[in-house]
Amino acid sequence: MFQNYFKTAIRNLWRFKGFSFINIASLSIGLAGCLIIGLFVNDELQFDTFIKGGENVYRIYDKRTDNQGTTSLAVVPPTFAPFLKQQYPEVDSSLRILMASGKMLVEANNIQAYEEKWLLTESSFFNLFPLELISGDPKTALADPLSIVITQGFSNKYFGKQEAIGQTIKIDKIDYRISGVLQKVPEHFHLQFDFLMPLASAGIPKERMEAWQWQQFYTYIKVKPGTDLTKLQSKFQQAIIKDIHPKMKESGSTYLPFFQPLKDIHLQSSDFVYDNAVRGNQTYVKGLSIIALFVLVIACFNFINLATARSVRRAREIGVRKVIGADRRQLIMQFIGETILLSVIALIIAAIATKLIVPGLNSFTGKAITFQPVFNPVLGLILLLGALVIGVLAGIYPAIILSGFQPVKVLKGLQVKGTGNIKDAWFRQALVVIQFSLSALLIICTIIVYRQINYLHQKDLGFNKDQLLYFSVQGDIAKNPAAFKAELKSSPGVIAVTGGYGLPGDQFAGDNIIVPGKEGDKTYPANQIMVDEDYISTLGLKLVAGRDFSKQFKTDIEEAFIINETAVKELGFSTPEKAIGQKLNWEKWEPDSLHPIKQGRVIGVIKDFHLKSLHEKVTTTVLQIYPPVLAKMAVKIKTSDLQNTIAYIKSTWNKFSPEYPLTYNFLDENFDKMYKSEDKLSALLWIFTCMAIVVGCMGLFGLAAFTAQQRIKEIGIRKVLGASVAGIISMLSKTFLKPVLIASVIAFPIAWLLMNKWLENFPYRVQISWWVFAVSALIALLIAFITVSFQSVKAALSNPVKSLRSE
Repeated sequence: MFQNYFKTAIRNLWRFKGFSFINIASLSIGLAGCLIIGLFVNDELQFDTFIKGGENVYRIYDKRTDNQGTTSLAVVPPTFAPFLKQQYPEVDSSLRILMASGKMLVEANNIQAYEEKWLLTESSFFNLFPLELISGDPKTALADPLSIVITQGFSNKYFGKQEAIGQTIKIDKIDYRISGVLQKVPEHFHLQFDFLMPLASAGIPKERMEAWQWQQFYTYIKVKPGTDLTKLQSKFQQAIIKDIHPKMKESGSTYLPFFQPLKDIHLQSSDFVYDNAVRGNQTYVKGLSIIALFVLVIACFNFINLATARSVRRAREIGVRKVIGADRRQLIMQFIGETILLSVIALIIAAIATKLIVPGLNSFTGKAITFQPVFNPVLGLILLLGALVIGVLAGIYPAIILSGFQPVKVLKGLQVKGTGNIKDAWFRQALVVIQFSLSALLIICTIIVYRQINYLHQKDLGFNKDQLLYFSVQGDIAKNPAAFKAELKSSPGVIAVTGGYGLPGDQFAGDNIIVPGKEGDKTYPANQIMVDEDYISTLGLKLVAGRDFSKQFKTDIEEAFIINETAVKELGFSTPEKAIGQKLNWEKWEPDSLHPIKQGRVIGVIKDFHLKSLHEKVTTTVLQIYPPVLAKMAVKIKTSDLQNTIAYIKSTWNKFSPEYPLTYNFLDENFDKMYKSEDKLSALLWIFTCMAIVVGCMGLFGLAAFTAQQRIKEIGIRKVLGASVAGIISMLSKTFLKPVLIASVIAFPIAWLLMNKWLENFPYRVQISWWVFAVSALIALLIAFITVSFQSVKAALSNPVKSLRSE
């Protein structure tokens, strides 16, 4: 019996080659899309799941509330860790990692290179994250301030086949002893590094480590099994509200701590600021999963539509089978078996396509995803079960319709239920509406996402980021920056040079600024940018009131501040003009005994500019000259002779700092990197939207072919009676264009709600214009018309004599 079913299925697939091709191709595309996204989603869900005891590990983060709203900070004060460990017995251990970044010069065995994947951490690191060491004791590996733990790959780079443990390596000219070697940092660990250094080596003063408002540490705790986290979090928050909030009232900013499970860090931290974790985006992962499901649903609907549409061709076969004794259950099994066979064939094709696509997916996402269904029995079984389920779900309705034909009516040539009546036609039309609703929804979303991403890249940032090359200051350059700058400026390819600490898209400091007044001092959080007299002109910042820093005013070093427009509002100065001359105080980072507080006035106001990505609002920013801090230098260069200019900068660097190799970046590259996830989302949306459209069009093409063939005699009669080719094309096309238009209208409000919600994540965003919906509807109608018109034209141009000969 099963052999007979199989032969019949193969015969029908071959007999209706066009329909079979459309069904198999559309299902293959849908399945391939689901497989690819499924592999990506599964990979995203693997982060930190391998950590033994990880279910008891939590990261502490802050929600800071000020005049700008509420912001989630991945960094917290250094006091959180010891306070939690001392005050709450539920906390088994704690860990602090300093928020620090930048390149460190590493030297060993005559090899010299800059490395930027490193962490400054406490010795409890391996207690919370028990990564396996090849050599060394994890309990003591970070106990010595001058010890270091490296990865095997790092060891191979600097020591080759030598045993690295116990050897000395220079980090920024300081000797460290290698006390441990890791096999490899797991790919799915949210912290990626090449070496670990003890937090004690940073030399942070004790009073600084006891601060409650200096938020600079990634902090983790490991609680005892069975701990009520909600209760523990509530107790900690109440302690902060009681003891710390009163000290923060004058600053207009408060924070509350929250506990984030280790497994949630990767996907649920996309809106955190100052985060060093390898982050994904839960919203994007869910969105892509839904889109992949859309494509598969459209493909399944194609099958249902085409199967019911072609039922008239199989009516006589079903009638004969029933006459010779086939019951309805057997017919249902046969037809579902056919859909399962078709689904399995589509799955095999989809699996082959996925295997070919995975390398490109890895290149696009930076992952190392593997797809080995043949060598992975579990994966193979899941895929096979998926094909069976899809086959059953896609075939159940057509099977019920086909098996319900009445043999007497069929064999007499009468029209029977399910072969073209109004109810069946409406069902097919409803499926077309759903298919193109999903397609229209994807078109609208793709257009809006593309516009927003383009806006992020093109929006005026308030400064000129083009042709700005920057690098960290090393060696003797810090001792005589003026001479170094003068030497650089002597090149005809160099426009301007500036130095300090704090460049847009790079590192800058968060600190307080004090506004003295009759009712007492008020403290406000601010971005602190340390500059020289050339900073504003080099970056192309715009003054809206007052003046720039100048060497002609010797007091600018000790008494002058420049603030941005947002600071004018937040500090209560009303207008930029009224802000000029207002007093500001600042606690020096390296206080001297005579003047620990810098007391000065506002000499200028600059137009707001973006220090960070457009995901974050512009906040209070203060510029000041502070010579003790010179971390970075930026050079504005001409584009005419770029290669020779960079060569000149390198030679000048080698003249002043020969012991350090020069490494540089361009400022505009930093901002491009900030929108990587959005760029990838946009690209994936385009791909899946095209897939959905192709799959939908394949189904529409099949239906159009069936309809044209079903009405071939009607078309012949109309042509004999004088109907024009254009009239017949219009008649056939309207049948399908109406549901496509209805689908677009249905998609409009859903798309508006979804994209409006998505755009809320951006403080700076595009508006959802009416023309986006008009364009998407036009695209959907145009695609449907082109798809349908091919069959319509073919039918309209056919010879009516051939179609009417049998009559």
